[in-house]
Amino acid sequence: MTKRHTAAWVAFTTAALVAASGCGTESAKTAVKAVDKANTKAMAALARATDRTQALGSAEVRMTTDTGTSGPIAMKGTYSWGDGYVFDVRMDTRAANMQAVNHSPTTHVLFVDGDYYYDVDPFPSGPYQGKDWIKIDSSVLFGKKGAQALSGDNGSPSASMKGLKYAKDVQNLGTQTVNGRRTTHYRGVIDSAHMGKLKDVYGEGSPMSKATGAKSILMDVWVGPDDLPVRLKEKIGVMTISMDFDKFGKAVTVKAPPAARTADLTEVIEKQQKQQKQQKQQQG
Repeated sequence: MTKRHTAAWVAFTTAALVAASGCGTESAKTAVKAVDKANTKAMAALARATDRTQALGSAEVRMTTDTGTSGPIAMKGTYSWGDGYVFDVRMDTRAANMQAVNHSPTTHVLFVDGDYYYDVDPFPSGPYQGKDWIKIDSSVLFGKKGAQALSGDNGSPSASMKGLKYAKDVQNLGTQTVNGRRTTHYRGVIDSAHMGKLKDVYGEGSPMSKATGAKSILMDVWVGPDDLPVRLKEKIGVMTISMDFDKFGKAVTVKAPPAARTADLTEVIEKQQKQQKQQKQQQG
């Protein structure tokens, strides 16, 4: 496995990484929005769901990301936001186009302190010989401002719920059965005026805006009788993310892999991105 091959799949897994980071906004305390009377009840229900979700520390989830250009990418694992945002999931290797660097059917993915970690086949030679984890700083994918916007708990599922509190034209679409549970289905649109710091992730000129064409976020949430989300679905440009919550609990600890087993490829990928940008400029 070479550095060149290792860096190549990053472009294909960007959308999956976004999904794994959630699509939350900041709490948006300064947001000002006129909510008409027809939305009041729905907004109140979503506020309760948001507060209840935030009060809990973690969730076991099943997630699917459809990039709009390739097949869906499935993930399953734990997201924790009660003591800093972290996650520990397993992702479908083939769907994420990572089979060149990992021959296992699933790839273990961690997010700790703003860095992504992937378990891969051990490097057979070179400066990373024997290392079986890859580390990538989130700024490589989202830019420095975007990575800062998703810091803290801003990228967690509970932060996505916060974003719904400031959504436009929230609708109550009635009761539906999801995963065997009776839920109420709500839908709203988060436009650019109410994205808060998420503008740095999806705003004009951002890496993800170029990748997805996102100008707003269409968000659906199915809330159970216990005021907790059962399913959360987001349409972001050409990308669709669906997350099912199987179980909520207290915050959990996720640790980064040992440094001795980890190859930090942040600079390698940054260099590759600069070269690709220069090539495009020369061709243009």
